[in-house]
Amino acid sequence: MTSTSKILGFVPARMAASRFPGKPLADIAGRPLLEHCYLRARLFERWDGLFIATCDDDVRAFAEDKDYPVIMTVDTHTRALDRVAEAAEKCGDVSDDDIVVCVQGDEPLLGPDMIEAVIQPFFDDPEVEGTLLSVPIPDEETFHNPDMVKLVHDLKGDVLFTSRAPIPYARKFSFDIGAKRVGGIFGFRWHFLKWFTDLPESPLEIAEACDCNRIYDNDRRQRVAPAPARPYLSVDSPEDIARVEAVIRDDSLWRKY
Repeated sequence: MTSTSKILGFVPARMAASRFPGKPLADIAGRPLLEHCYLRARLFERWDGLFIATCDDDVRAFAEDKDYPVIMTVDTHTRALDRVAEAAEKCGDVSDDDIVVCVQGDEPLLGPDMIEAVIQPFFDDPEVEGTLLSVPIPDEETFHNPDMVKLVHDLKGDVLFTSRAPIPYARKFSFDIGAKRVGGIFGFRWHFLKWFTDLPESPLEIAEACDCNRIYDNDRRQRVAPAPARPYLSVDSPEDIARVEAVIRDDSLWRKY
């Protein structure tokens, strides 16, 4: 990565999510879920651009009303990273060594330090092509929840495999087994994201419904970016809203956006 490389962020949003239709605009503590994610991501100060990427007119209208930059994509994408790649292409002047960051629109407790963690490996190691946020799994319920995508990585910190199953295997869950989940923030060198989206869906990607497995099936890797230890809850179903609302007002970023 060079000192002139741009850092571009995209928050993908789709109203027709199979498990929670209308999720991006679902109310959480007085703001739509998408707005929490976008505004908290905007607290990261090194963006060269931060955009909402969507195929839905309702999301576009919301973003335009708030004056948030929005890029329209086709409605045929089934994976968020494919939507992000299309949106990045539409930005125009994106160089191969620029960093494209996908900030998932269902992580309303994300913070700018997490985005920093995802970007830093590109500065530390020129061989890093992609990164993802890794979040410690604090309890057995999360460990067994198929909505939470888990990961295992090698000693270098490169991801080997992601799964909706509880991995690594443990007869009895404890925090000490080091179980981790994917935290919904992904970084790519632009040439690496283009390579990824040009590939067909891979066997493990289809079996696990985890698009990152397309990378590992094709013998490439992502570097783990460890998240700081604090409450970090995703919204995958309507029931998750109450869980987030129970903690978000005590979150340190609540009054900053």
